[in-house]
Formats: sequence, C-alpha cells, structure tokens
Amino acid sequence: MSTASYSNSSGDEPNKKADAQNEESSHLLEATENGAKYGSRQADQENLLGNMVHTAENRSRVLPQYVAALAAAGGAFAAGTLLGWTSPAETPIVNGSTHYNFDVTKEEFSWVGAFMTLGAACVCIPIGFLINQIGRKWTMLLLVLPFILGWALLIWAQNVVMMYIARFILGIAGGAFCVTAPMYTGEIAQKDIRGTLGSFFQLMITIGILFVYGIGAGLDVMWMSIVCGILPIIFGVIFFFMPESPTYLVSKNRSEAAVQSIQWLRGKEYDYAPELEELQQSDREIRAQQVNIFAALSRPVTIKAMSISLGLMFFQQVSGINAVIFYSESIFKDANTGISTGLSTILIGIMQVVATFASTIVVDKLGRRILLLASGIVMALSTTAIGVYFFLKDQNEENVLNLGWLPVASLCIFIIMFSIGYGPVPWLMMGELFATDIKGFAGSIAGTTNWVLAFVITKTFKNLTDGLGSGPTFWLFAGLTVVGVVFVFFIVPETKGKSLNEIQQELAGNRNVSDLQPADGAKK
Repeated sequence: MSTASYSNSSGDEPNKKADAQNEESSHLLEATENGAKYGSRQADQENLLGNMVHTAENRSRVLPQYVAALAAAGGAFAAGTLLGWTSPAETPIVNGSTHYNFDVTKEEFSWVGAFMTLGAACVCIPIGFLINQIGRKWTMLLLVLPFILGWALLIWAQNVVMMYIARFILGIAGGAFCVTAPMYTGEIAQKDIRGTLGSFFQLMITIGILFVYGIGAGLDVMWMSIVCGILPIIFGVIFFFMPESPTYLVSKNRSEAAVQSIQWLRGKEYDYAPELEELQQSDREIRAQQVNIFAALSRPVTIKAMSISLGLMFFQQVSGINAVIFYSESIFKDANTGISTGLSTILIGIMQVVATFASTIVVDKLGRRILLLASGIVMALSTTAIGVYFFLKDQNEENVLNLGWLPVASLCIFIIMFSIGYGPVPWLMMGELFATDIKGFAGSIAGTTNWVLAFVITKTFKNLTDGLGSGPTFWLFAGLTVVGVVFVFFIVPETKGKSLNEIQQELAGNRNVSDLQPADGAKK
C-alpha cells in the first residue's frame, strides 16, 4: 500500500468542516462520541457541544492500522524463527549429521541457545536511545542488517565460537524488536483496537516458532537457516512502506508529517484535529517538565509504571514456561501417546498460535487484567499437577503408570493459558504504560529484565531440578505464579479502552478519566 495515497487530503478539510456545520443538530450525538474517542478531556467535550462544531461522519478506518501492525509484527515473526531454531537443529548438530565440519557437544549447544538471550539483554537499553533519535520505523528497518549478518554467520560457521557470535548478533536483532515493535503498535493504534493490534507481536512470534518447527521437519539445518535468513529481508521490503509513529513525529515538531501519518492510518475522511491536539498537548506537558533521563525515571508515575511492567516481565518468566517446554518431549513420551518428538513440538507450536490468536480477539473485550488473572490461576494449577506427577514418579515409577494423561493435559492447558494471558499481555502493556519522553528507555529496561530472567532461569533450571527435584521445582513455579496473581489483582490497572494519555492520568491518580470512555458497543 502506497504511503502517498492519503497524504494530500488535508487541503479539503476546511470545506468539509463548513459543510458539516450545516448538519450540526443531526450529528450532535456523534460529536460527543468522537470527542471521547481519543481521550480528550471533559472540558474539550463540553466545548464541542457548546460551539456545536464537529466533523460529519468522522469515521476512522481500521484496515490500514491492521496492515501497519501486521507489517511491524513481521519482525516478530523473524524473531520467532530464531527462538524456535534450536529445537529442530539440536539433534542433527549434536549428532554431527549436518553441513558443519566441526563437532558440537550438548553443553556447547546449550550455550548456542543461551547466547541469543544474552544478545537480546545487551541491546534493549541502547535501542531505547536509538528509537528516540531516529524513530520507531527506521530503527526496525535497520535491524534487518544484524538479522542478515547473524544468519549468514550461523549458516557458514567454521567453529562453535562463530555459532556463539552468530546467535549473539541474532539476539541483538530479536531483542531490539521486542522493545520497538510493541511501542510502534501502541502508538499507531486507536484505543479501541490497541489491545488487539498489540497482541499481534506475541502472535507472530508463536507463528514464527511454529514455522521453523514445520520446515525443520522437512529441511536440513542449512536450508532451514537459509529460509529463516530470507524472512527479515521480506519484512524490510514490506515495512518500508509503512508510516512512522505520529507520537514520535509530534515529539520532533513534525506536525505536517504527523497529520499525514494519522490520515494514512485512519483514512482521508477522518478528522485528525482532536487526536493531533491531544498528542501536541501531551508533548507540550512533557517539554514543560523536561528533565534528564534519571529525573524522568524518578517521577512517581514512571516508578509506578516501571514497577508494573517489570513485575509482569518477572512473573511471565518465573511462571515456568521454559521448564514446561523443556519437559514437553519427555511428558509426551512417558504418556505413551505414540507421538514422535518432532510432532510433539509442532503440536505445542499449534497450541501456542491458536491460543495467542484467541487472545488477540478477546483482549479488547475482556481486558488485560482478566486475561492475566485467569491465565495465572490456571497456570499455577497446571504446574502444581505436573509437579505432583514428577514427584510421584521420582518416588516410584509404578505410581504413575496410569497417570500419563495428567502431565499431558496439564501441559496443554498451561501452554494455552500462558499464550492467552502471560505470553502477550506483558509486552502489550509495556507499550501502553510509559510517557512518551521515557518510553524508549523504560521499555528497554523492561525488555532487558525479561531477557536476563529468561537466560538465568534457562541456565539454572537443571540446577534447581538437581537440588530440589523435578516435582518441587514445578511447585516453586506454581507458588511464584500465585504471587503473580496477587500482584495483578492489587497493582496492575486495566488499560482497555483508554488512550495513552488517559493511562498516564490514571497512573498519576486521576481515576475519573475512566468516566470519559464510550460504551463497548460504541460505533467505531
């Protein structure tokens, strides 16, 4: 889709507004709805009603927003392939049945996987500064380069050190996308579909994982890696035609470009003035209180947002998702399902995709809190059941001869509920909670925390099982997940149906902003 197709409509706005004034009375109710749509203050709505000035049939198109969000999520798809690559690649590489002319031990391959998380952790904070300097769009386009370099080094690696370096570079690209893509999507989407579009990020990651599982079943490691290396190039070509975030453009005093971006995203018939005014007002408030990065981080509203985001990232990782995936193959094997190792991983990938897709449908209807609460409660019960199975098995394998269904059912339920709640929602809310001036840096800290925890838990999981036993380890994860449920219930706010400015107001303690929300059934 060409970015020029909506760029020349601003000149027609005065005539449209003049015609609209002749139909003021018949569209008065629509003016009220549109006044609330992007979170304008009550005074702004009263001003609209008092002056009886509005745009007739101020319709916002959603299709271009879906296109832009999906294009941005193409980078998440590429990141998903590097996350899933280790599963189909491990056995042939360790067994020496690949194109590599050097040996790789199982311990060395575990570091091949771990170096990706280290690269992701290292890049998150630097990428936060780059996002604010050159914008969300160009940052994501630049990330195509480390993607290509990383896959090239991995494909033609001459020793295991080159594999470490390749995975580290790929982790840099993937980790940077985990910060940039949710932020971009949160800023281009109107509030009534922001949850759905924000969930595309986690959805495309799971699709990327499933994709590499699928091709890994039919291709050797070299060709699987070549296909994965082509995907970032396809993403770059498509995303080049997407608009920059209006929020970023306003922050750089590029109001004309911001108008063109809004009209690309919302359509030529959309009255951009209220949304542009809110973005400019928010930017003026930030500039009036402009401070250095450390002073911005010490603001009470930023501390609260940071606590929520870091808490969600922490409880996402300590829920036991990596442990459940690690044990998935043995669970299917012990249950005597007759399902092969390769097919079991594909089934897990399918469950993740289906459940995450379901989350994109309901997140703007049910809200973020209910998904997190339901997800956490059921995940805790599932890991408790898996822990019971492994505890009984460690005591005497005869105890579980007829219980093979228990860990399989618990595994499936856990993965489904994780993919509905704790998988996508923390990344979605990371793009919603922070003010514009601190969003890049604060989001980077949250992303770094997630990847560091992923690395620590992955590398210490074997030590936990050796020290505590498999059953108690899963019970530990269950207990931490229960603490996460309490955290969500008392601390995490609902952001469904609120503009980014309204979320900041609520975090600051001004809860009356929720009164401005249109009903769920309001016309979009």
